[in-house]
Amino acid sequence: MHDSLFALPVKEQLSATISLRQLDELPVIVIDHPKVKAAITLQGAHLLAWQPAGEQPVLWLSDISEFKDGVAIRGGVPICWPWFGKIASPNHGFARILPWQLTAHHEDAEQATLTLTLSDSAVTEQYWPKPFTLSVTFVLGKTCSIELQADGDFQNTSALHTYFNIGDIAQVSVGGLGTSYVDKVNGGVSARQDGDVTFLGEVDRIYTHPDSTSLIHDRLNKRIIEVQHQHFSDVVAWNPGAELARKMSDVADDGYKTYVCVETARVNKPLHASHVAPAKLATRFSVRKA
Repeated sequence: MHDSLFALPVKEQLSATISLRQLDELPVIVIDHPKVKAAITLQGAHLLAWQPAGEQPVLWLSDISEFKDGVAIRGGVPICWPWFGKIASPNHGFARILPWQLTAHHEDAEQATLTLTLSDSAVTEQYWPKPFTLSVTFVLGKTCSIELQADGDFQNTSALHTYFNIGDIAQVSVGGLGTSYVDKVNGGVSARQDGDVTFLGEVDRIYTHPDSTSLIHDRLNKRIIEVQHQHFSDVVAWNPGAELARKMSDVADDGYKTYVCVETARVNKPLHASHVAPAKLATRFSVRKA
């Protein structure tokens, strides 16, 4: 899937390394830079791919996800806003299924920077009747930084629901998550663990006192993915396991084996935007040899 993103025909060349292309029904911005390849759909301001030069793809994207208007994409970095989870419809909020505007972009020798914006409208009022301006800035180079900013007067939950590409879920562990978590597989009970989390069957946990850095040990690919969290209160770790994956129409039955979600989140302590200061949620990825 990643290679096909960069082979899409160019509809408009926006700069030396940034172009507008089309992926089925969705416009997609492709970054083909000497230091990095990346792709972002205008729908949802959804980062589909980030691959520094000389590295394997760092983000996972389902081979059977649909790229249709109003349909959530499986993989990459969905922006969950203004709520996280199934507390309202649509699941994980409306920001990931509505079209955003590309409002700024530039590049230099090391990276490309893009900002996309979504504001309240008659469409968003159907879901959430509050005025807002939401912007996300991507800095894409050897590292990947994502900063989400919400302007308005409200509280809400949110997450950067990142799917990381790994060799084999059975050979992955994640460190830096802390010991306390909410176990969503077991009805939301509070639980504790010691050491790194591993993935034997379905795992869906909201870690409530995590470190500011999570380390994904991808042993089959002999690399460590470092995930830095900013303006966060929680980190979510998720993999559906074999049984749930078979029920998911946009993931191949064995697709769960090649991704793990480690999500920068504000769940138990909602974001608070005011007229004095915006709310922010940010993450930064890097990769190194194990």
